[in-house]
Amino acid sequence: MLQRPPRLQVAALCYRRTGGEKEVLLVTSRGTGRWIIPKGWPMRGKDSAGAALQEAWEEAGVRSRAVPKKAIGRYTYEKTHDNGWGGPVETLVYPVPVEELAADFPEASERKRMWVSPDEAANMVREPELQDILRAL
Repeated sequence: MLQRPPRLQVAALCYRRTGGEKEVLLVTSRGTGRWIIPKGWPMRGKDSAGAALQEAWEEAGVRSRAVPKKAIGRYTYEKTHDNGWGGPVETLVYPVPVEELAADFPEASERKRMWVSPDEAANMVREPELQDILRAL
């Protein structure tokens, strides 16, 4: 049986240091309300890191001038679309230091945000490879 190759998404692993401890920012997905990191499809006119920064703004209200140089990892998951069809998605994860967290951002009314330790975040997300990235922070 033929299998379609995974589609590509980019994600922002937004983080800060509080009292010497690293924290990561999780957001809820719009469809199921599960905890995720901001992610989306590549954007015309932006490289992968730039698209990840844009997703951080749209989905979490994160502003950062630090453009990530390279992805810190990747994970795969099964994406189900509204029409019921789905398939594998490979997601490149870029580290984004949070410099500003806005109260008003494009998807503020559609998502919740939560700061947690990397270990807590690993327990809250579903994707095993993303859990490994979070535990390695």
